[in-house]
Amino acid sequence: MKVTNEKIEDSQVFLSIEMEPAEVEESLEESYHRLVKKTDIPGFRKGKAPRAILERYLGKESLLEDALSNLLPEACDKAIKEQKLEAIVQPHIEVAQTDPVIFKVIVPLRPTVKLGDYHHIQVTPEPVEVSEDDVSAIIERLRHQQAAWEPVERPVGFNDLAVLDIESSVEDKPFINQKGAQYQVLQNYSFPVPGFAEQLVGMKRDEEKEFRLQFPPDYPKSELVGKEAWFKVKVIEIKQEVLPELNDELAKEIDPKFKTLDSLREQILADLRLRAEEKTRIDFEERVVEAVVDVTQVEFPPVLVEVEVDRLLNQRLQRWQAGGSGLEEYLSRINKTEEEIREELRPLATKRTIWSLVLEEVTRVEKIKVSDSGIGTEIKNMTKDADEGKKDELEGFLNTPQARESIKQTLMTRKTIQRLVEIAQGSNMRSFSNPSP
Repeated sequence: MKVTNEKIEDSQVFLSIEMEPAEVEESLEESYHRLVKKTDIPGFRKGKAPRAILERYLGKESLLEDALSNLLPEACDKAIKEQKLEAIVQPHIEVAQTDPVIFKVIVPLRPTVKLGDYHHIQVTPEPVEVSEDDVSAIIERLRHQQAAWEPVERPVGFNDLAVLDIESSVEDKPFINQKGAQYQVLQNYSFPVPGFAEQLVGMKRDEEKEFRLQFPPDYPKSELVGKEAWFKVKVIEIKQEVLPELNDELAKEIDPKFKTLDSLREQILADLRLRAEEKTRIDFEERVVEAVVDVTQVEFPPVLVEVEVDRLLNQRLQRWQAGGSGLEEYLSRINKTEEEIREELRPLATKRTIWSLVLEEVTRVEKIKVSDSGIGTEIKNMTKDADEGKKDELEGFLNTPQARESIKQTLMTRKTIQRLVEIAQGSNMRSFSNPSP
């Protein structure tokens, strides 16, 4: 076996391995003895056919393929040891030629992370801002939820609630067919097809209308894109929204615990401020990590990104899955190939891979640890709101070695980010700016 180290690039070593004819012959002989014992060849007892007969029966290519499937992994392992390499995942093997047998091996190596001077990064938190307009917008939305709908004798207008009898089809196949359907006529509403709401505006009670609409390129159901839908609608009733007064009675209707409109506004303000502070905290932490990444040199094998792409794809599939639907059905539904989806996920996967490697190195350098008691406390926090009947079962699962290790990694990442936040803000840990009332 002759091993050539062709190059080192992106934390990968590229090897070329040429097998000696005697090594290939030895592997072919082993394959012959293995295959002849389980192959039925007319005119021969099982295991007794000569090798030449077996080769004619199965084909020389099949025998060689079997021989290489056993020879190459062994040769690859031997070559990696000879080169004193440490592969972090299974190397990629590809046969370059068969006469003589030469194959290429890509060996992914451990990533290298060279932290920059992250102790001098400075990131200023954005102020948390919650305005009266934000509070008013929430209250206005609550008013609409408490609104009444009163029948009117006039043509349909935007924001009205129309009661409709609907017949429709797409390429002579039924689409939406419903009597007494309630439909709020919202401008630029895309359901059931963009333009449907606009067709209703101006129609009177008991009026019928037929029209056709085309499904746009970005329609969620890809099988309908570009097709034309025929609709026949009849307006049964027209209702307009009547908003309640902005007073203490509205606050009580929303929730009896609020005795006045002012108390409702105060609670909304507090909730908005809490959410704004949480969002600002998360945004600030991301900016801090990004600042550390910017001063750090990271080199890693591309296979780590592909592993992260796999994880993101599985997460997306799990969120979508219903009744055991698989990847093929998901791809058919969104009208994309697996490679297109993987290409979309690759930038995010690359970013997450880099962040993970940088944070791991900071964790090591800062000597950040998580104790068993800390893991136990986190498990208690995770199960404190669980139903009593399921609490013991959940605690049992979270206390398995694999689950505890996962929780440990999460806590270490959290502590590492907090340490970087302290560095970015200075040792005095300046707090976020006071939110405006």
